[in-house]
Amino acid sequence: MAKILISDKLSPAAVAIFERRGLEVDFKPGLAPAELRAIIGNYDGLAVRSATKVTREVLDAAPKLRVVGRAGIGVDNVDVTSATARGVVVMNTPYGNAITTAEHAIAMMFALARQLPDASTSTKAGKWEKNRFMGVELFGKTLGLIGCGNIGSIVADRAVGLKMKVVAFDPFLSEKRAVELGVEKVELEELFSRADFLTLHTPLTEQTKNILSRENIAKLRRGVRIINCARGGLVDEAALYDALKSGHVAGAALDVFETEPATDSPLFALESVICTPHLGAATAEAQENVALQVADQMADFLLSGAVSNAINMPSVTAEEAPRLKPYMELARLLGGMAGQLTAAGGDAIRAIRVEYEGHAAELNHKPLTAAALAGVLTPLMGAVNMVNAPVVARERGIDVAETTHERSGEYQTLLRVTVRTDRQERALEGTLIANDKPRLVAIKGISVEADFAPHMLYVTNHDKPGFIGRFGMVLADAGVNIATFHLGRAAAGGDAICLVSLDAPLPDAVLAEVRALPLVMQAQKLAF
Repeated sequence: MAKILISDKLSPAAVAIFERRGLEVDFKPGLAPAELRAIIGNYDGLAVRSATKVTREVLDAAPKLRVVGRAGIGVDNVDVTSATARGVVVMNTPYGNAITTAEHAIAMMFALARQLPDASTSTKAGKWEKNRFMGVELFGKTLGLIGCGNIGSIVADRAVGLKMKVVAFDPFLSEKRAVELGVEKVELEELFSRADFLTLHTPLTEQTKNILSRENIAKLRRGVRIINCARGGLVDEAALYDALKSGHVAGAALDVFETEPATDSPLFALESVICTPHLGAATAEAQENVALQVADQMADFLLSGAVSNAINMPSVTAEEAPRLKPYMELARLLGGMAGQLTAAGGDAIRAIRVEYEGHAAELNHKPLTAAALAGVLTPLMGAVNMVNAPVVARERGIDVAETTHERSGEYQTLLRVTVRTDRQERALEGTLIANDKPRLVAIKGISVEADFAPHMLYVTNHDKPGFIGRFGMVLADAGVNIATFHLGRAAAGGDAICLVSLDAPLPDAVLAEVRALPLVMQAQKLAF
């Protein structure tokens, strides 16, 4: 039974979901880093919010860990690079608090436009400063969105309802989607020149860090008001302070900061600044939603292999998972065989190509390709799985390609894995029989119908009379029992392939005898 650790405060409903689905769960919020490292080795899954820091040291202490689930959008507290290197899936819940965060941005925009916090404080102090708090209308103003994804699109929808003009900068926003949202897609420079209000809804990356830099803030139209409920670090806070002091920026509403908790900042002293302590997702509904989502996602992955909202792995829906499972196994086996044969030759891999024909061409290919890569790379590099295989291949300069063929061939469904080294190119082909049983059908273009077995012996030889008899005698004399025996050849008298399934691992001494036989070009043990 898979075991889950919840190390931050999540709704009790998350615990109930894990238990209802047959998973063992421990609820231990507030663990110190040393305490977490001491126990994490017992768990297959770790569910967190923002308090737990999933560092490289934590991951190094977690050999069983398969998935980290972040109840929320940001994964700043998870070392995704180290998790990927260790083959641990990292999931978040990008939709559970989207409405709540978007509503907070809209609320901050209203508060900024009408100076509500200061007006409330003044009135509660017994003052009646009606003339002091002169606000501006949102009606007819231009709202600039930097980022128009899940949350940004909700903000856009609400702003359009307020009769604002909305312009958006987002490299991933299509013209069709912009029309559907009622927004105008523009470049960043144009957004800077047109926005009366500017709100950020983009993740913090190398490309977006300080997207509102000192230089870019200077390009904003005078009197702009800025809202940031996305991520600290998107705005240069020192530059923003100077722009507010000079009056170039009329006001700012900030829910996030470069350093959090933000307990001291020059911005706090400015009346034109509204600050909240990262409350974007702080509603009862959002907290419940993200807890339920992360529990379901983690349970789906551990029980069925379904992958939802993963940061470092292709998604596989719960509906897809059963259909993809036999194909993923076929891809792994083909890749594993290619990897073992390549490792035996000692050649560096230059390229891997995965091809899909027939029914396979209609599937979600990304997880299948990842499974094939893991199969190829594991014999050469050890602990490689579907999560880290694409990264490992990229880091080693291996060119990876996937191709689909709509043509119909001899088989209703076919996968082909081709590995290219400096010396040769080797292709293996496989299909499924009875819908879910992997079968090898060709090696290097030579037809070989064979089932995969835990222990196998692969031999290439010159097709000459007498070879099979001598080969069989070597195995018989060594007491090696043959389970199945498969043959194939390119042409009479040419290269031939012999693939044998064995009841037990082949002793190295027997392998040496096989390699010493006349006509043998290659002999290699295979294990699956």
